[in-house]
Amino acid sequence: MSPNVPSWTGVAASLVLVLVAAGIARRGRLGVERDLLVASVRAFVQLVAVGAILSFLFLHAGVLGALLWMTAMVLVGGYEASRRAKGLPRALRSATLGIGIGAATTLGILLVFHVISTEPRVLVPVGGMVISGCMNIAAIVLRGLRTSAVEQRSQVEARLALGLGARDALAPLIRATVRMATIPAIDTTKVVGIISLPGAMTGLILAGVDPLTAIRYQIVVMYMLLAAGAVTALVTSRLAEAALFDDAQRLRRMPAG
Repeated sequence: MSPNVPSWTGVAASLVLVLVAAGIARRGRLGVERDLLVASVRAFVQLVAVGAILSFLFLHAGVLGALLWMTAMVLVGGYEASRRAKGLPRALRSATLGIGIGAATTLGILLVFHVISTEPRVLVPVGGMVISGCMNIAAIVLRGLRTSAVEQRSQVEARLALGLGARDALAPLIRATVRMATIPAIDTTKVVGIISLPGAMTGLILAGVDPLTAIRYQIVVMYMLLAAGAVTALVTSRLAEAALFDDAQRLRRMPAG
């Protein structure tokens, strides 16, 4: 075992940190201590299971297995993102396609230019980072559009009454939502390496890679996440926008909350 990787005893010892967090939550009467413990157990079980699957995948499944695994990631990510916008028409479709197109576009470009390898042990972790980022952005877009469509319904209907089409009537909401969804990724990119060392770079440094080599990979990852996030935000918002109106270009009603 590498000296940079904790033993299972070390993993068990780190459980103390979870108990500390649960103790603080209980003392502060936050009501989240049970959620903390459940989340910790779920994370342990899920990561052990995924580790076993990935070990098999890297050894036997090849590129096709990696692509199938990433497809499953996209489907799960679409489902999780759509849950944040209950009541929004066709939210699952919008989120899944947005995540899939955003991830496929950026990964495809990097593969075509041989920036990253097609080996499963490279493709799956990198794809996972991209899909995770896309999922978060899709969730923000859908939740933002749903909230805006409910809270600003009168403004949208006023624009429709003035003769604007559905897309033009909703355009201010789309712009504000997409901007809100992409700003966190932009802000993170601005301060990368100053406030924090990102995951890919940290992992490579812990593995013994020279820092100047590790930053090259991290730069690629950051640019990839920016592009994937922008594509996902645009595609998801456009798909959700179309679902917000009926065939007569009337804004559909959605439950508040």
